[in-house]
Amino acid sequence: MTDHEHYEAVVVGCGPGGAAAAVTLARNGVETLVLERGVDAGSKNVSGGLIYAEESAPYTIDGLFPDFREEATERPVTENFIHNIAGDRVKTFDLGGLHHHDTAWADSVLRRPMDSWLARRVHERTRETGGGLLTDVHVTGLLRERGEIVGVTSDELDPIEADIVVAADGVNSELARDAGLMDWEEPDEWFQGVKAVAEMDPDTIDERFDIDDDEGEAHLFSGDLFDGVRGGGFLYTNEASLSIGTVFHLDSLAEERAEPQDLLDSLLTHPLMAQWLGDEYNELEYSAKLVPDSKKVAHPSPHEDRLVLVGDAAGQMQAQGPIIKGMNHAVTAGALAAEAFADARSRGDPHRAGKFYEKKLNDEGVMEKLRPTGYDVFGRAGEVGAIDDLTNSVAESGVGRFAIRAAGGLLERAYNSPTLVSMIPDTKLPYVTLPTVIAEELGDPVTDVNKVEPPELDERIGDLTYDVGEPHIKLLDKSFEASGTAVTACPVSAKDFGGGCYRDEMVQTNGHEEHLVSLDTQPCVECGTCAIVAETEWEHPAGGKGVEFKQG
Repeated sequence: MTDHEHYEAVVVGCGPGGAAAAVTLARNGVETLVLERGVDAGSKNVSGGLIYAEESAPYTIDGLFPDFREEATERPVTENFIHNIAGDRVKTFDLGGLHHHDTAWADSVLRRPMDSWLARRVHERTRETGGGLLTDVHVTGLLRERGEIVGVTSDELDPIEADIVVAADGVNSELARDAGLMDWEEPDEWFQGVKAVAEMDPDTIDERFDIDDDEGEAHLFSGDLFDGVRGGGFLYTNEASLSIGTVFHLDSLAEERAEPQDLLDSLLTHPLMAQWLGDEYNELEYSAKLVPDSKKVAHPSPHEDRLVLVGDAAGQMQAQGPIIKGMNHAVTAGALAAEAFADARSRGDPHRAGKFYEKKLNDEGVMEKLRPTGYDVFGRAGEVGAIDDLTNSVAESGVGRFAIRAAGGLLERAYNSPTLVSMIPDTKLPYVTLPTVIAEELGDPVTDVNKVEPPELDERIGDLTYDVGEPHIKLLDKSFEASGTAVTACPVSAKDFGGGCYRDEMVQTNGHEEHLVSLDTQPCVECGTCAIVAETEWEHPAGGKGVEFKQG
């Protein structure tokens, strides 16, 4: 065997899942090295912005990191609402019952400050056991000996061996793909999230949302304001800003040729938003990421040899209708993976950690939350074409509308049922048709005038910080047929826009005209969308290179 530097554990990525794994390993006396791709933990990370602590979870982030809520989060989320929208008509439901179910607490967060705070604690704890945290390191793949995974390789360091490798490197995990555990094949297995962080004085937030400084609100939006794309919008109150964004099924976004920034602007400029945004809108940051649909891709056996996957790298992102939870599951998975290694090591067989980890995910109920039986039994049936067409037709019919008017408060109760929510099919019915009809039949008109003028796409791109380095994406097929969807689906590209990653153009070649696509990775936000909807070779930029988020 080649002589390589060796650590008992190598954790790749210092988001919540990686941080939970690292600190739990260190608490068990395990020599742990953490490798982070960004210039700082959080500089590559984006989330909608709510982190939960579930009462049923064996681990919570405040349990692992004392003072976490006091020092690393934005505001407690004390109120939850969903707004069903049809034109200027809105019907709002209180979602408190759903979001408070099995919830010890939920806070809004911004990933750059939160992850940076976690990283400082992780570095302190892992140094005590002979390891530490290194930033600016792009882990490119898995080190193998005689076909078995024994460590990691990177752009910046020599190969490193480990008794366990924890891949907490996010939704675009190169380690998960190198191991053959995850892929980028099917758009219907992913969501795309796009977010704007808008500056707002804390006192103004308190006044406009009618809350105290130790309170916060979460608002969700669905209906006809997103051009028929399956998904919805969100608004979360932070300490001195608002996180406002959209999350859509990637296959629907691609099929409709919708442009993410336009759908975000549809939310920002809706009359309902005027009461919160006021007359002045200052956008601090624009960002985007892919989100795995755990119902379809949460890996039931997220391990191979010495490798274990946690968080988004394992598809552990719960997005079921109004329930959007990921960071808490990453924390639980990271800690369980570390616990599994400690158990395996104590039995003299550390390389069995993966099997122990899989068992713990099932025994603790994590997999049932991520891949609920109700969806497999009922939700998938609703996605059959004929059934989908029928249910949409019924909802829009006179009979369906009468039923909605008669249902009254029963609808709000249905929205607050965890059991019913777990069965929601991935169709237009719950995201577009039903909310639209609810608003049309039960909603009231909004008369406020929205004066927000969102930045143009070139302004949003220009306000981001980049250190590009070498191109990290290669376009394999330049034909519009193969890769044209990236022009509209990429959150920093658009038709008739020459400053984004992907551009389409008509080119004269040998006497005939071809519709082609070109690529420029200069403004890339590294969301990974194009890896799914276009013919590319996709990898992360080198350590410390590429986009750097200040909010996240």
